[in-house]
Amino acid sequence: MPKMRTHRGSIKRFRVTGSGKIMRGNAYKSHLKVHKSPKQKRDTKHAVEVSAADYKVIARNLGLR
Repeated sequence: MPKMRTHRGSIKRFRVTGSGKIMRGNAYKSHLKVHKSPKQKRDTKHAVEVSAADYKVIARNLGLR
């Protein structure tokens, strides 16, 4: 049986906190910022937790399961 490999794209996009939560960055923050409100731009700065529906697949890609 071969070793499980971590998905290298997932390693670059997600991080695991000390308590085990998987965090992701927000979308819509790289360009076309002129028409976005200051609140929308401010809220995309902070990482958020991955949704429960995606957690299982992302954890497997990161080698956590």
